Amino acid sequence: MRWIVGILINAVLFIAISGYFDGFYVSSVGSAIMASILLSILNILVRPILILLTLPITVVTLGLFLLVINAVTLIMTDKFMGNRFEVDSFGMALLVAIMMAIVNLILQKTVFNKENRG
Repeated sequence: MRWIVGILINAVLFIAISGYFDGFYVSSVGSAIMASILLSILNILVRPILILLTLPITVVTLGLFLLVINAVTLIMTDKFMGNRFEVDSFGMALLVAIMMAIVNLILQKTVFNKENRG
């Protein structure tokens, strides 16, 4: 259930971010949900490999390089989705990755922790 909620939250974030920035485009709600599902699959399959390959630089940057890895997975999602989900540049992907990390962190600390307590 938590995975589905995460997918929907990311889809809503994609739609919201695409409304604010010209360099980020989502064609429809369905495309946002598909991109969110694809991103979660890439995070399960590809992200651990990227983390292992970049472990030294991740340690040196105290984990901040993980945002770059998130941006790379967003660009991979862009490539797989075609013209229904577009990220214009790596800088835009990095900005979206930072925004998603902040929102997901806030939701983890507020919404999901309350579910575990109650």
